[in-house]
Amino acid sequence: MLAINQKKSFLNLLLTLISVLSVYSGNSYAQDNAEERLEGSTGYRQELGKAIVVKEEELPQELDTYARYMGLSGAGNQSGKVGIIDSAVEYSYQIKAFGKLPIQFGLASRYIRIQNTTQVELPSHLTSAGFGIETTFPFFNIENTYLSIGIAPSFFSDNWSFNSSTFSLQQRYFLIYQPNEKWVLVCGAEYTPGYEDPVSPILGFIYKPNNRLTFSIIPETPEIAYLLNDKTSVFIQGSATTNEYRVKKDGVKNVVLNYDEVHLGAGLRHKWNKYITGSFTVGGMFNRSIRYRQDSLGKVTIDDGFFTEFRLIIAM
Repeated sequence: MLAINQKKSFLNLLLTLISVLSVYSGNSYAQDNAEERLEGSTGYRQELGKAIVVKEEELPQELDTYARYMGLSGAGNQSGKVGIIDSAVEYSYQIKAFGKLPIQFGLASRYIRIQNTTQVELPSHLTSAGFGIETTFPFFNIENTYLSIGIAPSFFSDNWSFNSSTFSLQQRYFLIYQPNEKWVLVCGAEYTPGYEDPVSPILGFIYKPNNRLTFSIIPETPEIAYLLNDKTSVFIQGSATTNEYRVKKDGVKNVVLNYDEVHLGAGLRHKWNKYITGSFTVGGMFNRSIRYRQDSLGKVTIDDGFFTEFRLIIAM
């Protein structure tokens, strides 16, 4: 029944999006004014793990990937340790419908390798994969205000399983208000059917007081960055992960496993050229746990520890 409801929701979203596009393309006032406003403002674009990214220059294709290593850490009062290797990749492609409306398509996957020596049985790895579509357009012709809608049919399992039991239709809706060149305000919500807590807020801001300093306090990866020169910047960055996976345990399929962690680190980002940007981050992990939704199946609370991360973004 959940899968049927998700499919109905997906169809309703598509119908809504189509009607919005129709209104957008048929309204001469919107056509005359929206293009100027969109092209005159900074571009809005998604990156892996971020709700919104402000970019002065955009290329239509982007490949974003990272690898994060977290060494073995204790498991609270339990004997044994847990180590994590987390990696993800996302390919995105952006077009302009009707020559004006930006629409971004994306393919993303994530692989979490778990090294576990505790007494709680955990999968050796967790996997997720999905397809996404996102668009941003003027909101009822209100000046400097935009609405962003994103939907991402995704699958969360422990073996790259693509079926109705591992399916989740992630959705996010938020308003963007840009009163001037220094400020961008964001407010909305993300909805993931089937999750223990299906609704989470999208609330934050981007503040750029000058050409070097940027406060990007936006889910899921808030960041403060300072540009040292035209190509290199230093940053402080945080992130939180709360995902649910359908896994196999003791011969039983589709058992819900929650993976939660928070990390905070500092790093160096360098733009090698127009197309390639890389970053290196070190920091700490907090509030880490891997638990089954059915408490009797077990929970591992992982001690705080350190991580290192390398990220590469290729624009084309």
